[in-house]
Amino acid sequence: MSGIYIHIPFCKLACHYCDFHFSTSLKKKDEMILALAKEIEMRKSEFQDEVIETIYFGGGTPSRLQIADLRLQIDSIYQNYKVTKNPEITLEANPDDLSIDYLIELSKIGINRLSIGIQSFFEDDLKMMNRAHNSAEAKKCLEEATKYFDNISIDLIYGIPGMSNEKWIQNIDMALSYNVPHISSYALTVEPKTALHSFIQKQLIPQPDEEVAQEHFQILVEKLTENDFIHYELSNFGKENYFSKNNSSYWLGKKYIGIGPSAHSYDGQKRGWNVSNNSIYIKSILENKLPMETETLSKTDRYNEYIMTGLRTMWGVSLERIEKEFGKTCLDYLNKQAARYVEDHLLFVDDAILRTTQKGKFLSDGIASDLFLLNLE
Repeated sequence: MSGIYIHIPFCKLACHYCDFHFSTSLKKKDEMILALAKEIEMRKSEFQDEVIETIYFGGGTPSRLQIADLRLQIDSIYQNYKVTKNPEITLEANPDDLSIDYLIELSKIGINRLSIGIQSFFEDDLKMMNRAHNSAEAKKCLEEATKYFDNISIDLIYGIPGMSNEKWIQNIDMALSYNVPHISSYALTVEPKTALHSFIQKQLIPQPDEEVAQEHFQILVEKLTENDFIHYELSNFGKENYFSKNNSSYWLGKKYIGIGPSAHSYDGQKRGWNVSNNSIYIKSILENKLPMETETLSKTDRYNEYIMTGLRTMWGVSLERIEKEFGKTCLDYLNKQAARYVEDHLLFVDDAILRTTQKGKFLSDGIASDLFLLNLE
């Protein structure tokens, strides 16, 4: 089973922390919609022998599109690919876009999962992040969305400067009050060239405190675990049967095609990425050229990616797979590098699977980098 990701590069506002590719202008929207549908068709030969299990509209803000725009992309996929009987079709959305009429129409065109960018239920946090919605809209959209959709995920951000543990707990409790079956939560990260980075440099906003973020993370894990959520990936919590199939496929190394400017693709051996420029992307597609660069992953790349993704998930890193795919030398190296983390109770081995402990989860990316190989070739 494989997936298709469609990057919608339009937003109402530029969030201060965001470094994804997007435009706040809809001037080229109609051209972009046609170009996306055309790229879907142009790349059908890549998945002749694959069955599409997930379709994911990401961005940007896909809910900026009209229903007809979304329907065109879904129809194009069904016309050009083999699609499983009940695919997971996710739309990332902002609360201010989710009117009752829009929700009803989304459900009619096959969208069966919403990922809603709440981020916080507090007005001051939303203003600091420059979100397009307010607290009232966040709550109202969840009241309505839960009437029409069963499979809903919401995003929350922790580690925001000035956010107390009590305030963070109130955010979590508010999210739980809507009985959504999936929550994705991320520490506020300062990316280069973002407005947030500039504000911090100018001392207009304090630097996020990693110790505070770690404390918020532990609170999050405890609260959601108490409420029957399974912590299946570092930033993702789902109730049984509500894990994101799209995201899980990335972590489990399944193939996917990325459609649209800046979108990434992966076929098991090569990784590709489209140009991050709307005008160049549209022009290239109109000329029947894919605006994509590719790289063939080395054995080292594949080993390191497996370590990184494996340690972030509940599935961990299979020591048997390491030996089978990469050899005993790699297995010995991994065991040697992991030994001190096992001793410090940050990693553990169970049934030949290397996993992070509860204490080690928040540090998994840093631990993984210390287990990387520099050269296997």
